[in-house]
Amino acid sequence: MRALLCKSLDGPAALELADLPDPIAAKGQVIVAVRAAALNFFDTLITRGKYQHKPDLPFSPSGEIAGVVEAVGEGVSGLVPGDRVAAYLGWGGAREKISVAAEHLVHIPDGVNFQTASGVAITYGTALHGLRDRAKVRSGETVAVLGASGGAGLAAVEIAKLLGARVIAVASSPEKLEICRQHGADETLCYADTDLKTGLRELTNGIGVDVVYDCVGGPYAEPAIRAMAWEGRFLVVGFAAGEIPRLPLNLLLLKGCAALGVFWGEAVKRDVTRHRENLSQLLRWVADGNLAPRIGAVFPLERGVEALQLIDQRKAAGKIILEI
Repeated sequence: MRALLCKSLDGPAALELADLPDPIAAKGQVIVAVRAAALNFFDTLITRGKYQHKPDLPFSPSGEIAGVVEAVGEGVSGLVPGDRVAAYLGWGGAREKISVAAEHLVHIPDGVNFQTASGVAITYGTALHGLRDRAKVRSGETVAVLGASGGAGLAAVEIAKLLGARVIAVASSPEKLEICRQHGADETLCYADTDLKTGLRELTNGIGVDVVYDCVGGPYAEPAIRAMAWEGRFLVVGFAAGEIPRLPLNLLLLKGCAALGVFWGEAVKRDVTRHRENLSQLLRWVADGNLAPRIGAVFPLERGVEALQLIDQRKAAGKIILEI
């Protein structure tokens, strides 16, 4: 089988296409013939040894796949050859075949293609875990998404709407905010020319927002907390601004609110059943037409370096998929 391999930690440009022996289904494992593998920004980091996970060399990038069950190992039930499946792997997906623990696979509903199914686990999975599992968003609540025009932010906008929330999208330019509106945002706020605390309070008639989904961190976290409603929930998702904020804990006391970490990757490992339920829910939403992930470009496996460099150069608009 062919595989895109990282043999040195020199970034996407150093990836090589290589031939490897086909995997064999061990006990509890399933061999999946990969049809599509999604790429993410963290793939540019992991190929440089700068990500939190550092797999042994050589390895393949891509933490999300969709494909067809080719063989099942001893003790596997509920999966048979020919089943269409999707999975989150962490890394290793950019290859023609891969061995996956059966418990990590979910069935792909009819009507959902491999390209789309391969790209929902991480961004949409993080949003669903954060908004439903951690913040327990209720219909009618107001959710503010910071960094709303990025991949993680847009996923949060869409998921919050599906959960019945009123969504305020916060981004740095009118052009980015227009993209947020196209993805369902009810209100928008440009923090490049508006005081964040004042703007959020004005958009909620002084009550404040119930939930903040913060992908940005930096100087925006504190004013967002100051604009929270009583018993609000502040979700710590990421630090795109590059600075990890230091929060005045007295604000949590005065507002009776909570700061909640959203560490999706660790949650997946600790509660596989919940993760599979969430991924299945996301795929059902796609099948029903309630969720339409944006695919920016599709590349064949042999152009994997070019595909990952598109992300590395911050030129990607939507999910980048390898078709295998």
